Amino acid sequence: MELKNIQSIYFLGAGGIGMSALVRYFLAEGKKVAGYDRTACALTDKLIEEGADIHFEENPELIPDAFRDKETTLVIYTPAIPKEHKEWEYFRTNGFEIKKRAEVLGLITRDKRGLCIAGTHGKTSTSTMTAHLLHQSQTDCAAFLGGISKNYHSNLILSDKSDFVVIEADEYDRSFLQLTPYIAVITATDPDHLDIYGTKENYLEGFAQFTERIRPDGYMIVHEGLELVPRPAEGVTCYTYGRDKGDFRAENIRIGGGRILFDYVSPLGNIKDIEPGVPVSINIDNGIAAMAVAQLSGATNEEIKAAMANFAGVERRFDFKLKQDDIVLLSDYAHHPDEIKACAKSMKELYDDRKITAMFQPHLFSRTKDFYQEFAQSLSLFDEVILLDIYPARELPIPGVTSKLIYDLIDKKVEKSLCSRADAVKLIAERKDDFQVLICLGAGDLESDVPQITEILKKC
Repeated sequence: MELKNIQSIYFLGAGGIGMSALVRYFLAEGKKVAGYDRTACALTDKLIEEGADIHFEENPELIPDAFRDKETTLVIYTPAIPKEHKEWEYFRTNGFEIKKRAEVLGLITRDKRGLCIAGTHGKTSTSTMTAHLLHQSQTDCAAFLGGISKNYHSNLILSDKSDFVVIEADEYDRSFLQLTPYIAVITATDPDHLDIYGTKENYLEGFAQFTERIRPDGYMIVHEGLELVPRPAEGVTCYTYGRDKGDFRAENIRIGGGRILFDYVSPLGNIKDIEPGVPVSINIDNGIAAMAVAQLSGATNEEIKAAMANFAGVERRFDFKLKQDDIVLLSDYAHHPDEIKACAKSMKELYDDRKITAMFQPHLFSRTKDFYQEFAQSLSLFDEVILLDIYPARELPIPGVTSKLIYDLIDKKVEKSLCSRADAVKLIAERKDDFQVLICLGAGDLESDVPQITEILKKC
């Protein structure tokens, strides 16, 4: 089936952050778009406003008539949808063309120059920053992002003049192996998704296979110090980057007073006094990678410096909700131990004179089982930890795997408590005067309460 011949696109899991970018893309292409998601949220509300027909009950009878012709309808699903889902069964039984999100993204971008950002963590911020640098330059780009850009209020950027497309290359379910990068960035390879890969060695092999997919006329940019043996094709130009090591790096870093400045060192031309618009130290690394891609793609140093300064960030990635003299509230999607460590270190640099409290909702039973010791080590960097129930997402419970596995190993010097997810907002309301810096941490549904938490703390 050729994409150009498709009239209707049906999404199973329409509200996922990666899926919703494709929903928006096909709406922009003038296609009929409908789909199912388990629960309504602000993002699905927005997609409905933009023209998608989305329902929230698992019921084949709710599939609109326009999406029942298998000759003109493509069905796209996310791996989070179980195989026994009734609507998926309907499409399979009736012989519809059904593709994974990653397959479709690969088809859409195969004739473009893909700027693909991969890594265990950092890929959403780095890809969104890269897209912003290029979109603000004469080079321009399109982008499929894994988060909502605060500059563009969307996870999709379109361009009618550029063949560059920034893609967040997701390793989950080996999705990134559907892509053919022109430039590939690898930010980190700390093991994750062991429910898919099984072992650390298999996880690293997945990234090695990703590097094999880089075009022979392309570029590979890998963070210094990764436990990875890449296998790019002959002809690929290879670079490294890092905060203080690598072909692309930072020098003369200055952090203080809520600001970060550094000098960017590059084989393509240095830039003095870069000031990230979101001043957290992890954005030094992210910014170096993004600037390297932007330079390789043709953006000028002047354009890059200006766009770095006005980059507003990504929703749920170091997303400041309140910045008052007496209270700071941050929402952060960090759900891997190394992401949590980076968040803790960045916030301690910015607020070294304040008590920092993390309310953390672990994401997935399998991830908690695999990394509960590492989670405890990372959370021990905060002054206080409030630990919520595990958010199951696509999983069923695993006997013996609860948040208490993490709780028991958190350092004794840290104030710590367990709290049910249902009581999270109530606890914050009762203790609102105790917090100086509060971080709502994790990839679960705690985020849905952040607006209410913001209002509670505003009244301090």
